[in-house]
Amino acid sequence: MVECYRISVKSADADESLPEAFWNVARALRHQARHTLTPWDITPSQSRALGVLLHHGAMRLSDLAEHLRIAPRSATEVVDDLQSRGLAERRPDAHDRRATLVALTEAGTATGNAIREARQAETERVFGCLDERDQAALARILRQLRSVIPPH
Repeated sequence: MVECYRISVKSADADESLPEAFWNVARALRHQARHTLTPWDITPSQSRALGVLLHHGAMRLSDLAEHLRIAPRSATEVVDDLQSRGLAERRPDAHDRRATLVALTEAGTATGNAIREARQAETERVFGCLDERDQAALARILRQLRSVIPPH
């Protein structure tokens, strides 16, 4: 059985409206996610980039920006930061001499895997407070909400 982890939410008031409850939980989850990254001194953007590169492998900077849903200029900054820390590298694309690929280094792969494991443990602690039926209902509701929100 997973130990239930209580995130600190600003208000646990029963009179709290649905939007207030939603945003309070979202803020608490974002705060907890940043806290989880503390041992690696990694920003959420850097963590997301590590995750994309772990999952998809080496890719062009423009593709990374698209996966992260950020401007290529912002992706360049994230990659610069990862590269300065020895977690990512730029290398020539063997199929297109004009292109450059972004890839994880060995340290980047190890860091990305460690972060993924820490986040998975955090997820299990947070959502472990819900039984399987409630988890399934929450997942269904979140997918439904995501489907009606236009992509940015």
